[in-house]
Amino acid sequence: MKTHLALLRGINVSGHNMMKMEALKAMLENLGFQNVRTYLQSGNVFVDSEEEASKVGFMIKQEIFKVFGHEVPVVMITKENLESCFANNPFLKEKDIDMKKLYVAFVSMNLKKESINDLKISQFKPDEASIDENRIFIKYDIGAGKTRFDQKYIEKKLNVTATIRNWNTVTNLLKMYNE
Repeated sequence: MKTHLALLRGINVSGHNMMKMEALKAMLENLGFQNVRTYLQSGNVFVDSEEEASKVGFMIKQEIFKVFGHEVPVVMITKENLESCFANNPFLKEKDIDMKKLYVAFVSMNLKKESINDLKISQFKPDEASIDENRIFIKYDIGAGKTRFDQKYIEKKLNVTATIRNWNTVTNLLKMYNE
């Protein structure tokens, strides 16, 4: 049995794609997943399954559509992927970094370092970004709510599915993986 983390994009945000975590948990248990755990209302779900991560993500996406009627992209994240966030985030090396301005965009495929050019991040200065495999580390100058450098922009420029989590959430998800 393997533990999988599914990041659901765009649920319970600004009144869109609303679903209660208790209902989501029950739905996933009815699918046969074990040890179903959620974190926050924003779609962070752990499940235990014998299935491969890609199949788990597909099953979750299909069942959400069937039960709730929402088309919700799902990005599957491994424990190793979360651990790499801490090892490879260049902004953590900065002195006096404000952790509340750090975010990670998890994308559906590995990116090349050159993909940063496609993002045209210079248009969003003083926001900063760095690519590491299927993660984009982001340091917002003011905050995530005040920028156009968001998940929709990333998806459009890189032709990927993306979902963004703040650094506090990333930290807590890794703790949950370790429980």
